[in-house]
Amino acid sequence: MHSKVVIIGSGPAGLTAAIYAARANLEPLVVRGLQPGGLIATTSEVENYPGFVEAVGGFDLADNMEKQAARFGAQFMDAIIERVDLSERPFKLYTDSNELITADSLIVSTGASPRKLGVPGEETLANRGVSYCATCDGFFFRNKKAVVVGGGNSALDEGLFLTRYVTDLTIIHRRDSLRADPVLQERAFSNPKVRFIWDSTVDAILGEDKVTGVRVRNLKTGEESILDTDGVFPYIGHIPNTWLFQGTLDLDENGYILADERTRTKIPGVFAAGDVVDHVYRQAVTAAGDGCKAAMEAVWFLSEQEHATQQAELRSEVVLALV
Repeated sequence: MHSKVVIIGSGPAGLTAAIYAARANLEPLVVRGLQPGGLIATTSEVENYPGFVEAVGGFDLADNMEKQAARFGAQFMDAIIERVDLSERPFKLYTDSNELITADSLIVSTGASPRKLGVPGEETLANRGVSYCATCDGFFFRNKKAVVVGGGNSALDEGLFLTRYVTDLTIIHRRDSLRADPVLQERAFSNPKVRFIWDSTVDAILGEDKVTGVRVRNLKTGEESILDTDGVFPYIGHIPNTWLFQGTLDLDENGYILADERTRTKIPGVFAAGDVVDHVYRQAVTAAGDGCKAAMEAVWFLSEQEHATQQAELRSEVVLALV
């Protein structure tokens, strides 16, 4: 399977890149990966994406972007890229089913994954009360208690979504103030189902067959306590999905791909967009902007390569004519 442009990842960055590349008649191939639609697809409501007066569901936003890209000729593939060879063009990509995809240019928009707490009980109780997606699993906590760990936009947004189902929501934050947008803070503070535990961290998730509670430690006093709960939702940041490119592309100390302001990586023809490069803004709209730039750069790169090839062929013809 060969494509002029292959896009790895299908969040706002990858889908926007697909729209622009498809409108340039490049028929891009989008490899959806583990999370079709990206993390935005797990968000219950998106209120800050331009053009939507009312909130739009994250899944609906991603789905509409994919349909828009498909309308212009983008192709989609449900697969996971497990190995890449970027040593020469065309680039070689190997899927989890051992299929080979070759590409004249590559746009990396693999995004980031939720950071785990790394405490006892988290792994053993995953999907048994521990969840990283309130939108996906909130229904299962109807009339139950839940804990959200974190103090940023994701923690409050997903926590407020959980209040549709739970009877009691506790937000545990390691500081004494929140980092979330003021509008989210106002909603959380005014919600009667929400209470806060400040300056504290979760040291363990308790339970055998399912979550029954968490062990909470106050970071200022060292005091420990047990809080009964049926569910734990950690929202403490993200880790870029860049393991595939270790040793191939330049990464910073936190694992994010290093690209210039034009989304170009150190390898000509390879571009990076969205949360895989951005650990500052991390917004759907900025990811979409990155995707737009990456696709335009890919178009220009391929045009330059085609022109160079034509010039080389012309020179060869001239030389042959003179011999």
